[in-house]
Amino acid sequence: MHLQVLIEHTLPEADLLYKWRMPCYYMDKRPICYINKTKDYVDIGFWHSAHLSKKWDTYLVSEKRKVVKSLRYKMLDDIDDAVFIAILKEVEGVKEKGFYKKG
Repeated sequence: MHLQVLIEHTLPEADLLYKWRMPCYYMDKRPICYINKTKDYVDIGFWHSAHLSKKWDTYLVSEKRKVVKSLRYKMLDDIDDAVFIAILKEVEGVKEKGFYKKG
């Protein structure tokens, strides 16, 4: 719930839709991020992560995915609100770009 509040406060024009049985946020019909809860953690995945600054690489997890990267939290105390909000704002700025980063 805390992450949802941060997303909706930072990106008030974002629409919450359910795709693939997961809450997904869209802006101007473009996907921004999704929330995926597992047994051990919550993932906030970013579709446009290929366009994010390299400074976020220490926070983002790509695991076995080729393009999508995510923030992964096991406990509420793990969430750094400032980092999360900064990444959301950067994602908002690159939402018009494609899924893949070309050249």
